[in-house]
Amino acid sequence: MNNFPKLILRNKKEAPLKRFHHWVFSGAVKKTEGHPENGDVVEVYSIRNEYLGTGHYHDGNICVRIFSFTKVNPDQQFWTEKLQKAYNLRKLDQLTSNNSTNAFRLVHGEGDLLPGLIIDFYNGTCVIQAHSVGIHKIRAQITEGLKTVFGDQLKAVYYKSQRTIPSDFDGEVEDGYLFGTPETETILENDHTFYVNWEEGQKTGFFLDQRDNRKLLARFVKGKSVLNTFCYSGGFSIYALKAGAKLVHSVDSSAKAIEWTNKNVALNGLETNHEAYVDDVLKFLKASKQKYEVVILDPPAYAKNIRSKHKAIIGYKRLNMEGIAHMPPNSILFTFSCSQVISQDIFKSTILAAAIEVKRKVRILYSLSQPADHPINIFHPEVSYLKGLVLHVE
Repeated sequence: MNNFPKLILRNKKEAPLKRFHHWVFSGAVKKTEGHPENGDVVEVYSIRNEYLGTGHYHDGNICVRIFSFTKVNPDQQFWTEKLQKAYNLRKLDQLTSNNSTNAFRLVHGEGDLLPGLIIDFYNGTCVIQAHSVGIHKIRAQITEGLKTVFGDQLKAVYYKSQRTIPSDFDGEVEDGYLFGTPETETILENDHTFYVNWEEGQKTGFFLDQRDNRKLLARFVKGKSVLNTFCYSGGFSIYALKAGAKLVHSVDSSAKAIEWTNKNVALNGLETNHEAYVDDVLKFLKASKQKYEVVILDPPAYAKNIRSKHKAIIGYKRLNMEGIAHMPPNSILFTFSCSQVISQDIFKSTILAAAIEVKRKVRILYSLSQPADHPINIFHPEVSYLKGLVLHVE
């Protein structure tokens, strides 16, 4: 067994780790034995020399991300077994050999007991995002593990971490292929075809977390006029069109996003009832005279941290006021927040405030969350971020 540097916690600071929370904050550390550098493996102990966990070190507010609560030697076999467990969980949910869906999240950070690591699988290509220096340093081992887990199913591994590695990292981070060459850039999701650009697109290229919610939308749109705001590459728009919407308008401030939306509409042969607009969503709503019977409000995270929480609440309220104002009686609103610091209860209260302001009666039909391939670790609730509501607007 390796002799790793040790971090000794202050008295009574071990409770979170005993409850299997994955983060050690710098303020909880009393002293360090050894000289760990960013990304090194360290062991964490209580003031009574009780072993608590092993993880990756970083000289910052979150100074250790625990990847094991038992003593381990994190070699190639260890990481491969971790990835295999994540794969087996998706297999339980029938995602790994699904004729209608060939894209899913393989690793969801702490939700899969792999803090700092995101991996999405796109029809033969895995896209890796490292959110810690420790994960960055073992990217080759992660790649080898993926080759073992997927076998011939894996055609390429793309590393996309320039924007996600901590900004104080002084090493070189380059995006690029760690293995192979993609055979295709299209995926199937519930028998809908999508072009995914993981090299230029947001996050890993596509928002897999809305898969189940897009499927639910299809039940409400037949013969209806639909507005999809912050549409990105047109996920909700494709589902609405294929389910028989009479009109779908897609809006995004990014010209590239609208280009990809139109490409996906064409891939599915659904051009007839669709129009796309490059515009700021709030400006579009304020200028539009159109009434929409189904509206999707799926903005990017308004609150990246607790300091921007209040400003985010104001933003969500204003957006939903404008959205509801464009809806005739007996309409359906799909509204979302992906801000981790905005809880479901706060989000509901914000939508209530918006409805009161525009003097409309609304009822909650569904409370929405992230799908099973984005699992929520009950011991580490920070991985719960997506919340949504399906509302009936009178």
